[in-house]
Amino acid sequence: MAFIEIKDLSKRLGRSQVLEGVSFNLEKGEVFAILGPSGSGKTTLLRCIGGIEKPDRGSIVMNGSILFDSEKGVNTPPEKREMGYVPQTWALWPHMRVRDNIAFALKLRKIPKSEIEARVFKIAKALKIEDLLDRYPWQLSGGQQQRVAIARALILEPKLLLFDEPLSNLDAALREEARMWLRDLLKSLSITAIYVTHDVREALFIGDRIGVLHSGRMVFIGKIEELYEKIDKPEIAKLIGYNILSGKVMDSINNKTIVELASSDLVECAGNGEKGEDVYIAFWPSSVNIGKGKIVGKIVRVSKIEKDLYEYMVAISGDEYFRGIASTRIYEGTLVHLSIEECRVIHKRYR
Repeated sequence: MAFIEIKDLSKRLGRSQVLEGVSFNLEKGEVFAILGPSGSGKTTLLRCIGGIEKPDRGSIVMNGSILFDSEKGVNTPPEKREMGYVPQTWALWPHMRVRDNIAFALKLRKIPKSEIEARVFKIAKALKIEDLLDRYPWQLSGGQQQRVAIARALILEPKLLLFDEPLSNLDAALREEARMWLRDLLKSLSITAIYVTHDVREALFIGDRIGVLHSGRMVFIGKIEELYEKIDKPEIAKLIGYNILSGKVMDSINNKTIVELASSDLVECAGNGEKGEDVYIAFWPSSVNIGKGKIVGKIVRVSKIEKDLYEYMVAISGDEYFRGIASTRIYEGTLVHLSIEECRVIHKRYR
């Protein structure tokens, strides 16, 4: 039996079906990263698991104990679920010192003062913030505040820790650093955790396994190495960084398919298709050769991503856009010739 069992979890908010039949299991000590765009239902899923929201249907079982079951009428309140929750905003009390923020839940449970002090120092030391215990949150950096929020969740020694995009408020450099120490912390303490994020790099780095949530449905669950092989769905391909364009199969033989794009341009992609079939093609931004090829596109946006590297948003027809990368500076509004060097066919009928 798995340590955590989520089965057929569904939730409607107003007229919107936010979660639909979400199911997955976790083993003890596993970090399960849930990747999804804004509006996919990630936060609602965490709130349902934590007991903050009540699902309409499904069941939640932890370590053999039923926490929620719509058919049996079981709904354990959040304070009795033995879970910790780290919100996106951290939500620290500004008028309390760090040690009091961390100890707040223990004081509510009337734990003896000596035990509180010992547990606060132990968890602060594990998070390398023991020298900050007498400061106030407004005296801390973003990274330090984030560690305090995690310490506050860990102090109750939860069986499951829920993370709601806890690194999103950090700048890029701090996020990179935080990913490393957070992953090390979770594994060193053997913490079972569910970690939701919209950042594919973050999910890949922190998670032992990945779940992809799209429009309230779990469309992929698997090992990290399987994610890049499983691009038979456009929503998965988009999340992990592929460009997606619509097209029609003109010819297909020996795992090579000629696809006509909406712009009437032809590209050769890996995969098979039936002649006349409507398909998607998926390709990396690095597969776009800007400055060479028969496809004509218009540069609609330019972003400098490294010292001598630019990312371009290119339009080729109507509302069809894709990203390309080049080392040369090209200005917005410029018409360019380009080619798509490598792409893969995604069949619409498999969605």
